[in-house]
Amino acid sequence: MPLVRVSVGASRSAEDRGHIAQAIYEAMRATIGIPEGDKFIVVTPHGPAEFFVDAGFMGMRRSGDFILVQIFLSQGRTVEQKQALYAHIAQGLQSAVGVSPDDVMTVLAENTYVDWSFGRGEAQFVLNPPAWVKQAKKE
Repeated sequence: MPLVRVSVGASRSAEDRGHIAQAIYEAMRATIGIPEGDKFIVVTPHGPAEFFVDAGFMGMRRSGDFILVQIFLSQGRTVEQKQALYAHIAQGLQSAVGVSPDDVMTVLAENTYVDWSFGRGEAQFVLNPPAWVKQAKKE
């Protein structure tokens, strides 16, 4: 149930934006166990007056191809799963659209099952908790 927001430069084509979304979705499926079809990804292009990025922060060599990936997800993934996710996203975007791993920044924002409404103004996991929520409550 992650929600992904991706910021890219305005020069990225619609086709590239679709490839970017797919690569991130596949990385999440491979590393953090999201179910098939759990795809909520918004890719937004930004012009130079809207996208301000330090080219060398943390020793990177960033270019105009910079991609910022923000993933909002329920807490509970291990450090190892997160590390694998970061690596898969960077590798997937390099394969999909030729972006350097230095140009890929990924940020996770964790929350809990009570923080999600999938529609109808209802918190579905509060009203009808899935097995993983019931198990987490016991622990």
